[in-house]
Amino acid sequence: MQSKRYSPDLTPPWKRTAPAPEVPAEPDLVVEEVTTGFCGAVIRCEKTAQGPTVTLEDRFGKHRVFPMEPRGFLLEGRVVTLVRPASAPPTAQARTASGSLAVPGARARVARAGRIYVEGRHDAELVERVWGDDLRIEGVVVEYLEGIDDLPSIVRSFAPGPDARLGVLVDHLVPGTKESRIAAEVTGDHVLVVGHPYVDVWEAVKPASVGITGWPRVPRGEDWKTGVCRALGWPPNTGGAWQRILGAVSSYKDLEPELLGRVEELIDFVTMGG
Repeated sequence: MQSKRYSPDLTPPWKRTAPAPEVPAEPDLVVEEVTTGFCGAVIRCEKTAQGPTVTLEDRFGKHRVFPMEPRGFLLEGRVVTLVRPASAPPTAQARTASGSLAVPGARARVARAGRIYVEGRHDAELVERVWGDDLRIEGVVVEYLEGIDDLPSIVRSFAPGPDARLGVLVDHLVPGTKESRIAAEVTGDHVLVVGHPYVDVWEAVKPASVGITGWPRVPRGEDWKTGVCRALGWPPNTGGAWQRILGAVSSYKDLEPELLGRVEELIDFVTMGG
């Protein structure tokens, strides 16, 4: 009598889980996370120490980050496994991080006489992250001031004119502040000073992009960046915190409109006249 052969998997057939189809997590693909029910469009995929993750954006603009686990999502009611999409070559209609149409093969323009100044290194790195491609094509150089107190003397030394316009981005530019008084002092036909309402450029990054519910309030008199790290339970290393924040920014969609509009305004001002 021939003996029966059994599969190594002793799970009864009716209890076995059918493998879920793998679906590339392409941008704008709408899926639902099975555990939380959060439904949104794919914004980006990232490789982390804990494994690949996907960021979804719901119809209210809220972002959530989820691990790309097997059978972790629903696509049109079907259970699927999201996987990282294959890298595709850039097309003629590719966009820069600022949302502008990319110009394939474009060479950087010779630097203009005009400049854009920002307050600090973090501001400069954020502007480069989002507008770097645009700035190189336009030949606009961004430099940082390490504070606004010396701005009047810097403007005098720069000697702005019709062919050498100067744009300045200032943190926490609200009426009645020291920053607003200095801005009024240097503003002229060839100098434009604009600002955002945030204490620091960190706040101009959308909290959802960083994976937090909101930027905490820091008591007056406490160093703001140190206070943010403390309130969020991050290590007391502001340099490391900034790299974490900057790493969460991949395009203009990760920034608040109050910053986006001001930077675009400065670029237009400095490049005015060709």
